[in-house]
Amino acid sequence: MAANESRMFRIDRRLSVLKNAPSPPKCVAFLTAGGIAPCLSSSLAYLIDEYSRISPSTKLIAYRNGYQGLLLGESVEITSKIRARCDTLHMYGGSPIGNSRVKLTNVKDCVKRGLVKEGDDPQKVAADQLVKDNVDVLHTIGGDDTSTAAAALAQFLLTNGYGLCVVGLPKTIDNDIIPIKQSLGALTAAEQGARFFANVVAESTANPRMFIVHEVMGRDCGWLTAATARAYQRHLQRYAVLPELFVDNNRLGLHAVYIPELDFDLEVEAARLKQVMDESDCVNIFISEGACVDTVVRELEAKGEDIPKDAFGHYKLDSVNVGKWFADQFAPKIGAEKTLVQKSGYYARAAKANEADRALIRECCELAVRCALTKTPGLIGHDEQKGGELRPIEFPRVKGGKKFDLQTDWFLEMLEDIGQPLPTHPSPAGLGATISAIGKQIGGMFSHGAEQGQPATST
Repeated sequence: MAANESRMFRIDRRLSVLKNAPSPPKCVAFLTAGGIAPCLSSSLAYLIDEYSRISPSTKLIAYRNGYQGLLLGESVEITSKIRARCDTLHMYGGSPIGNSRVKLTNVKDCVKRGLVKEGDDPQKVAADQLVKDNVDVLHTIGGDDTSTAAAALAQFLLTNGYGLCVVGLPKTIDNDIIPIKQSLGALTAAEQGARFFANVVAESTANPRMFIVHEVMGRDCGWLTAATARAYQRHLQRYAVLPELFVDNNRLGLHAVYIPELDFDLEVEAARLKQVMDESDCVNIFISEGACVDTVVRELEAKGEDIPKDAFGHYKLDSVNVGKWFADQFAPKIGAEKTLVQKSGYYARAAKANEADRALIRECCELAVRCALTKTPGLIGHDEQKGGELRPIEFPRVKGGKKFDLQTDWFLEMLEDIGQPLPTHPSPAGLGATISAIGKQIGGMFSHGAEQGQPATST
């Protein structure tokens, strides 16, 4: 009965949108950009399905490989066959239409990659292609860079007399977009990272005095690492142990979490972890790929090494290799006989969306289509600065760099449980209640008996 009522509510809402909306858009385009996340395929599925229900006459196209496809004029039409079978996309991770990391304002990089000719303005090339394709609405699924680039493109078109409505969806496993309460794909990535380590931790039995470093994605924000650690700790609590044969939480458990926002004393932590090693014969730590990255870069540059950057000016973290740095710093100090660095990032971000994410994605996509039909631009999400309301957030208010709140209740409880010193400096204001609420979702999503993931990468 509840399901029928929910369906009828959505039908009524669609009819209301149709009644009050201006003429439907003739052509809507989809574009996914940046790194992949466990939301892209499901986002496309929900968008296609919603348009097919509400505005079946609207032409739908998708640009291949993000802004690269837009610059090159490479797109695919969403045919009636695709519309009828779009639910298939929920079964898969990644983006069926492909992603790329292209910054339209980085002219030099666009020319170097052959995306535009020398002397061309990438923003104008992209704008001309949208006009050529008669696109009325552009749906971007990406992080803050993707969304703000699309908004700048819309403004460029507006100044040249062409109206384009941009409606974005907030994709990032880092959960670091301001003022988005919860970005799409992050909950799934945390769950998958926990599954990954649930297998990798068995390597602690492969050698005496084993040191395992689990590197999790997250350049400037530690949310994903903290959430992954939380999900893994909750997973352990649901399984039986046999301490008489060393199958216990001392060996399988988490011993430290290091994220970009958290300061720590290396020598003090090394002494603490050496005691753990002496007592448990292993040490397991979770780190963000961006933890201590400035320190690592300074050390590498002092040695004369040149650290490459991406199109957005960020250091390429694979070249920085924070996991190796942590391993090199701690291993001799804690007396490790063997060290293993495992990176769950690609495994976690490539998963299909879980139930919690799909519920979030669906409500965001339904609102995105309604906004498109009423020509209301913005980034769709729960607005932290407006009471958590799901709404189209104005693009000038959207930016990256949201920090994880170190005073989050479940994070402090986790540090206390594993014996790690609590943070002493104040955390970012205004985030605690939000992150704490998200923590409750994380706690319940790694259920007993769930399929465990296989290690995907190692160094």
